[in-house]
Amino acid sequence: MSNVLISSTHQKRLIDVMNSFPIQPKYSKTQLLINDLKLSSSGEIEMFYSPHNEYINPSAKVMLVGITPGWQQMEIAYRTAIQALKEHHSYEQACKKAKMGARMAGSMRTNLIQMLQEIGLHDYLTVSHVQRLFEADCTLLHTTSLIRYPVLVNKQNYNGHQPSISKNPFLYEAVLESFLPELEQLKHPLIIPLGKSVEAVLHQLLDEHRIDGGKILWGFPHPSGANGSRVKQFLHNKAGMQKNLREWRD
Repeated sequence: MSNVLISSTHQKRLIDVMNSFPIQPKYSKTQLLINDLKLSSSGEIEMFYSPHNEYINPSAKVMLVGITPGWQQMEIAYRTAIQALKEHHSYEQACKKAKMGARMAGSMRTNLIQMLQEIGLHDYLTVSHVQRLFEADCTLLHTTSLIRYPVLVNKQNYNGHQPSISKNPFLYEAVLESFLPELEQLKHPLIIPLGKSVEAVLHQLLDEHRIDGGKILWGFPHPSGANGSRVKQFLHNKAGMQKNLREWRD
């Protein structure tokens, strides 16, 4: 069974596009935000393909859920996948390498690991340190987004607020088409929504009986350094999250 989501027909077209790029230390928005890689749009909202969230880890015990990949993740994913394809790796292998390189990239990963360690996720999973989850040979973690592919508004990262996902038919349909089928491939993982915007959408999906409540760790802040209330929210909810993890572990 393939661990990638896109159809073989689309795979061939996207492989051809990626193979047309030269290997570079970095790619620009001018190079990647092109019509050949645009999946759909609605007004100023555009959705672009990125290879890293194509790879699914069905054996994961924990699912970290963001809003949508940002430009930094997208660029790293392309850089990694293009290199892998030119080294004659398969599409699935290229997507996996892109996932390992791009997931929660930058300072966001540092903040994320620190907070997950503090609430005791490593004890819940019986690993020495949360850092272990981000190592290539570890199969306990699956990172994803409500909207699998990068969404940009006026060519800038979509922040989850303007427009609201639940109030925008284009964005909410993208959630239904990408997140729900992906969740079905995992076996009742612990879901950790990253931030209030993700939580709001999960609450709506629960209200609509589209997902099972199961184990959802509410209260975890978005780990971006741009989230000014990150530390305050984390400290306020820390004890409750620790309690839930202990209960679920026992």
